[in-house]
Amino acid sequence: MTVLSYADSALSLLPPVMAILLAIVTRKVLISLGVGILLGTLLLNDFSVLDSGRFLLESVISLLWRDGALNSWNLYILGFLILLGMITALITVSGAARAFAIWARNHIRNKRDAKLLTIFLGCVVFIDDYFNSLVVGSVARPLTDRYYVSRAKLAYILDSTAAPVCVISPVSSWGAYIIALIGGILTAHGFADTGHLSLFIQMIPMNFYAIFALLLLFCVAFWGLDIGPMRTHELNAVRGELYDESKGLPPGANVDLPEAESGRVLGLFLPISVLVLATLYFMLSSGARVLSADGLAFSLIGAFEKTDVSSSLFFGALVGLGATLALVFIQGIDKPSVVKGVTLGARSMLPAIYILLFAWTIAAVIGQLETGKFMASLATDNIPFALLPALMFVLAGFTAFATGTSWGTFGIMLPIAADMAMGSHTGMMLPMLAAVLAGAVFGDHCSPISDTTILSSTGASCHHIDHVVTQLPYALIVAAISLGGYVVLGFTESVALGLGACSLLFLLSLLWLKLKTR
Repeated sequence: MTVLSYADSALSLLPPVMAILLAIVTRKVLISLGVGILLGTLLLNDFSVLDSGRFLLESVISLLWRDGALNSWNLYILGFLILLGMITALITVSGAARAFAIWARNHIRNKRDAKLLTIFLGCVVFIDDYFNSLVVGSVARPLTDRYYVSRAKLAYILDSTAAPVCVISPVSSWGAYIIALIGGILTAHGFADTGHLSLFIQMIPMNFYAIFALLLLFCVAFWGLDIGPMRTHELNAVRGELYDESKGLPPGANVDLPEAESGRVLGLFLPISVLVLATLYFMLSSGARVLSADGLAFSLIGAFEKTDVSSSLFFGALVGLGATLALVFIQGIDKPSVVKGVTLGARSMLPAIYILLFAWTIAAVIGQLETGKFMASLATDNIPFALLPALMFVLAGFTAFATGTSWGTFGIMLPIAADMAMGSHTGMMLPMLAAVLAGAVFGDHCSPISDTTILSSTGASCHHIDHVVTQLPYALIVAAISLGGYVVLGFTESVALGLGACSLLFLLSLLWLKLKTR
């Protein structure tokens, strides 16, 4: 079976674009992803039905079994989702979610404070974007529901505090991955004597999208700057319609669960705290084991760089589930209610699991099509070097949008950005690398086939496409601000002036949003 390559063909864009457009138009995510998968499979196999069927079967099997062994990364992530569904359902059964809502009514004064507290939690839980979206969503949902914040707004808060915080935090799975990646790239280009962590920190103020996405999120929450589809969802939420019920239950939703009257707020925070601490422990310990095996001394950044994120999430959730069960049984909840909570909790995550499996499959197909390489090939040598940061931001954004992966975009686009900087102006090296990081997060925020977008909507118990279309206007506003900043940065070679341009554009955007929502 010969698989064709489309690295030099615009046809490589056809499957992801078709899947994205269908998802937005039909709002049927699985069908849309399925069409993209089938189209990509047929292209790869020159429209041979037999070869396409064999390739598709191998791709699906590889989600669970790869290279003669279980695909532990995928299985651990799926297990983490199921365990978190169980924990969330048991917290509901114990009455802790209701107790937290009552506590919030007495301590959180209004809707704005509920949103700001959720943003704070999202910024504090920064060790991994998956973890951020799902765990903060579980904690914040009773609070935001109490004050009639739409699930779409909650999903926007989760998504805009997950990747933007992780991408500028060196002590996170993202930060460690990026430091390792740019370390290898810079060493290859003769920058071996420069501290890679120091360079990463220098790049933080150049990551305009992450910075201004967080600032815009804060302003939207503080002033209620709801536009487009988000405004519709927020108005519906005021009437008690937190999500579009005509589409059925969103992923993560639990219904028909009994709630005990004896629930306490501790029943919510203790299991989640155990989950966070256990996950952090497993992340550091798994990284420490690899460092020790390689004969390297322990360091926080090194441990995060070498950590096994998926297994850490799974085992952390397993410990969290144990703590939740212990509290539930100490509270005296009857066994039938516990069994019902565990069963419905696991079942509530099935829609998210189905979407995630389809998203992973289309990601594998897109990888074979080499869509990312085609996007990278659009970077030509005849563009003025002053425009290169803006160009890398746009290309990384389109690549992440089309492929649904920011990490994959980092791997493809960062080496290309470094090569282009070395070939034109080495002083633009860090701005161009930062522009790739920013563009990848932007594209990931906009893409319906992104796993982080899927998990943010799951954490908020929001319908997936509702999250995409409501977040899109805000992502585009920040992208326009960032693009202006990278143009100024490219021409002036001044980070301060680039930030100044972004700040001016940000203030103008706020003024426009204020007038729009008056």
